Amino acid sequence: MFLSLPLDSKRSFTYNGNMKQELREEKLKSRIQEISHFYYQKGRMPSFSEIGELIGLKSKNAVSKLVIRLEELKVLARDEKGRLTPGSIKFPVRILGTVEAGFPSPAEEELADTRSLDEMLIQNHEATFMLKVSGDSMSGAGILPGDMVIVNKGQTPRSGDIVIAEVDGEWTMKYLRKRGDKITLMPANPKYKPIKPKNELKISGVVTAVVRKYK
Repeated sequence: MFLSLPLDSKRSFTYNGNMKQELREEKLKSRIQEISHFYYQKGRMPSFSEIGELIGLKSKNAVSKLVIRLEELKVLARDEKGRLTPGSIKFPVRILGTVEAGFPSPAEEELADTRSLDEMLIQNHEATFMLKVSGDSMSGAGILPGDMVIVNKGQTPRSGDIVIAEVDGEWTMKYLRKRGDKITLMPANPKYKPIKPKNELKISGVVTAVVRKYK
């Protein structure tokens, strides 16, 4: 004897299946938000036991499974000692696709990826620092007063790089130009003259990114 499922029942089955999937995703997002909130409030990642308390998981096995799932999603990671470290949970921003000059159409507004600004802008955390820009000598390079520049002090400076340098006791940010043994620091604004070290030149790092905040 064969039983046929009414059409409305099939729809209900599909709808319920989708609902369960959506509920699972919402629960996972909620748990990620709880961990993210803890990270920004405390300035550190929670321990396994703290994750259990945060999201109401009493079983260590359940917490472990959640952590593994979040590792797969690259939301978090573990260091060599097994301690939790932030992954995309650190400054997560959605990537919606590409845009030429205008606004993306609704069809283009699809979630392409989730990236961490920290991950995207910083390659070597231990060797990276930020500086606030004053002055307009690098305006031609798109670096304006009030901008923040990210500087990698571990990167080998090459001719053409924008560097942070101490020249004869004065700090500056300029293009590095090398011609043989001669070094010149070039501004990106015609109002300023090139700088040629007279006695001493120390390059502190290479500018790798510029951060500008609008209203």
